[in-house]
Amino acid sequence: MQTQPNVVIVGGGAGGMEIATKLGHKLGRKGKAKVTLVDCADSHVWKPLLHEVATGALDVGIDALNYRSHAAAHGYHFQQGAMTDIDRQQRQVILAPIFDDAGRELLPARHIDYDYLVIAIGSIANDFRIPGVREHCEFLDSTEEAMAIRKRLLNKFMRYASQEQLEDKIKIAVVGAGATGVEMSAEMHHAVEQLRGFGYKIDTSLLEVTLIEADDRILPKVEKPGISESVTRELEKLGVNVMTNTRITQVDSNSLTTSEGVELPADMVIWSTGVKAPDFLKNIGGLESNNINQVMVKQNMQTTLDERIFSIGDCAACPQADGSFVPPRGQSARQMALMTADNIMLMIDGHAPRHEYVYKDLGSLVNLSRFHTVGNLMSFIGGGVLVEGKIARFVYTSLYRRHLIELHGVVRGTLLMLAKGISRIIHPHLKLH
Repeated sequence: MQTQPNVVIVGGGAGGMEIATKLGHKLGRKGKAKVTLVDCADSHVWKPLLHEVATGALDVGIDALNYRSHAAAHGYHFQQGAMTDIDRQQRQVILAPIFDDAGRELLPARHIDYDYLVIAIGSIANDFRIPGVREHCEFLDSTEEAMAIRKRLLNKFMRYASQEQLEDKIKIAVVGAGATGVEMSAEMHHAVEQLRGFGYKIDTSLLEVTLIEADDRILPKVEKPGISESVTRELEKLGVNVMTNTRITQVDSNSLTTSEGVELPADMVIWSTGVKAPDFLKNIGGLESNNINQVMVKQNMQTTLDERIFSIGDCAACPQADGSFVPPRGQSARQMALMTADNIMLMIDGHAPRHEYVYKDLGSLVNLSRFHTVGNLMSFIGGGVLVEGKIARFVYTSLYRRHLIELHGVVRGTLLMLAKGISRIIHPHLKLH
């Protein structure tokens, strides 16, 4: 009797979750394949919301999705662990041991057999080998890092709030003015307002936030400069100091140094500039990769050297007909995921994968906490349409709603969205627990 093919997805971000859910429904529930999702964490939080986790505007207990319970409900399996290597000859994914907080080994190194493998581990901030960045900066690449920022912020605020007379402000520097850096800068003021709900006598005057960008404008990847100008104005209204044309060359424990030799004092530095795939992906399993560790793939998302291995999202370098590569965007990761699931189902049925990914920029949205939302929709049609305010906020919220629907179905996804909204209204004081 022929055994079921093993489909393994490494990475439980938005793309990996959507592949696992789709294949779990189409194959796992019907006994056509064993589908396994692997992630080093035990729960999923939508990455565009991590800046809200970091400032306490979002409660992980409400918004996190447990991989094990979701897997049981949607026809796939879950294995917790971090991939360290791929044995392509044996078709095995190698996982690192798991240790508890005291350093005791809970699970030894393991391997998982695959017939089809999808690498969907996303990206991390690029330190560009600048001295001091890895040692002294905070990053926002995972839920754990977001929670670490939250804890450090809370400790700083409480220490300052206990002082009768403040000697100086808390200086926060955010390096990199892409969407994450911009949204993080706005959310910092939201964090102060949340703490006031605990009875601390603090306000936004306690905080000095500086947003630093090497390009000549913030949101440099957004094609319409009008969006950058609008967001800059809103940030300045919030009191954020926006510095463009400023390149950081060194970071120390309490300051940053610019290329012009100017020293900028900072109590905390959040690094959100540039993206690259994690270093361990560089030529993993002998696969081809580029200079930022992305796995090289064809337009059907198969890796260039192994047709049984796919890579999607930020960790994949996918070529386009004009010689460019797909930019690292959440929208492209989702589209790649659903298309790759279709190609894997074709291969399991004995057909060649026929779907190829063509990138279409559907636009960009930037949400400045509760203060303002601005963006550009349908960018591939005549440059797109500029939207601001309530309409932009509605579209931004709809992206999260669509993600929930992909993972839970229309009825349950909509109900979850409503439940999360009601929970935040009833229990606003839970935001910084």
